[in-house]
Order: sequence, then structure tokens, then C-alpha cells
Amino acid sequence: MANKKLYRSKTNRVFAGVIGGLGEYFDVDPVVLRLVFLALVILTGFFPGVIFYILAIFIVPSK
Repeated sequence: MANKKLYRSKTNRVFAGVIGGLGEYFDVDPVVLRLVFLALVILTGFFPGVIFYILAIFIVPSK
């Protein structure tokens, strides 16, 4: 098994590359992850999802 690391994507990004990096890490289409994230933000309220994303920008390193 390869040693995979999570990075923010430089090529597959809309805002900061966090969800693009998750898509590359889990080998899932980032569009699907973006739709799931958008649904979670809408269903749970705006701030929890936005806070999670902002924290992820600072925690997940850039490639």
C-alpha cells in the first residue's frame, strides 16, 4: 500500500483546493465531494461548514 498524504490540490481547486485534495486522496470525483459539502453546509447551517473549511485551509498543507 502506498504512503498517501493529504494535500490541498494545486490543479483541482475552486477556492483553496481543500476539497480537490480530498478528492485526490480518496480517489473520488471532487464535484461529488463539493455537492456533499454544499448540502451539509445548507442542512447544518452556514457557519459550521465554513469554519471547518477555513480551518482545513490552515491545517492541510499545500502540495
